[in-house]
Amino acid sequence: MISEFLRQWHIEGLTVGLATFLIIGIFHPVVIKCHYYFGTGCRWWFVVLGIIMCGVSLAVDDTVGSILAGVVAFSSFWTVKEIVEQEERVRKGWFPANPRRLSRDEAARKQQPKQQRR
Repeated sequence: MISEFLRQWHIEGLTVGLATFLIIGIFHPVVIKCHYYFGTGCRWWFVVLGIIMCGVSLAVDDTVGSILAGVVAFSSFWTVKEIVEQEERVRKGWFPANPRRLSRDEAARKQQPKQQRR
């Protein structure tokens, strides 16, 4: 029904473009928040989401719905890379670190015997 309306008014391309813009825009703060609260371990959530959305894209008959599911899928895969890079941005001080969550370096340093810390 919605696809027929979009097709009738010749706005499928504009709709997909706008939705893609919004999806990508939503993923940027999601990267920052997920890294802040969960660290790099949450990247696997986005791998799973990407795989699921690839399946949805293949299963949906509607062209616009299939395209948007594909956009979410590959935005999720891109987020995996961005979360790893966010770790580096936090290390450089460009973004705040979560004081409640120890970074990997701090956790590893605390596990080393005191003799090796020097």
